[in-house]
Amino acid sequence: MTKPAPGPDQPPIPVRLITFNTHHGVGEDARHDLPRLAKVLHSVEADVICLQEVDRYFGDRSEDVDQALLLSRALDMQLAWGPAIDEPRADGRPRQYGNALLSRLPILVSDVHRLPGTGEPRSALRTMLELDGGTLWVTNTHLSTGDPARRAEQVGTLAALHTDSMAAGVLVGDFNARPDAPELAALQGRFDDAWELAEDRDDQAGWRFWQRDEGLTHPAHSPHRRIDQVWVTHGVTVASAQVLDSEGASDHLPLLVDLLVPSGV
Repeated sequence: MTKPAPGPDQPPIPVRLITFNTHHGVGEDARHDLPRLAKVLHSVEADVICLQEVDRYFGDRSEDVDQALLLSRALDMQLAWGPAIDEPRADGRPRQYGNALLSRLPILVSDVHRLPGTGEPRSALRTMLELDGGTLWVTNTHLSTGDPARRAEQVGTLAALHTDSMAAGVLVGDFNARPDAPELAALQGRFDDAWELAEDRDDQAGWRFWQRDEGLTHPAHSPHRRIDQVWVTHGVTVASAQVLDSEGASDHLPLLVDLLVPSGV
């Protein structure tokens, strides 16, 4: 039996999303502890988890495990994987490092796009998620450090990945730049900064009252940079945004957003 198309008065669909640069599971104590990272992620009860700096059989720094697969199993979530570094190994397993998306929502489409620029390879993981009465495109990325011109070129590629026919979409990750940095200008006409849109905001400023509600995420022990961001297409409402305590699991703090996605798109 075919489901009826949602009407114009259908309520928006709530989606809880988190973006987190995991520093390949190594915390500020220089210890690789994947169970600690999984515990932080589990406590959030997110529908979609976007992770950067994830290792798959990368070597001793992360105990040579498949972090993406282990986290997806620990959290009982679907997995989409987007390597930025992909090198052969003698044992036949690829040595990889990149972006992962974990989802409680069905993943309908997943593809990986290389980003331009020299130095450490960068990529974007684009997925289409099925909602109850709609769809949501999520693009997860990690831009280059250093040269702003290189980031500007990467941002141009990211903006082009989201076409008008995709309707509701979210672009998240570690941008290694402020939201108002010139190199992110290509996003500002196509997307809105979720932190600025949020009706309710909270961060980890603590006693630093002059920095309250600024969404600072890096470095974790004394954040003064807002480089971990969520950008949403027009029409997606941001009910709340929170910078969470990483419990020492990474050198970044995770950013959580509660979204309301229009039905029927």
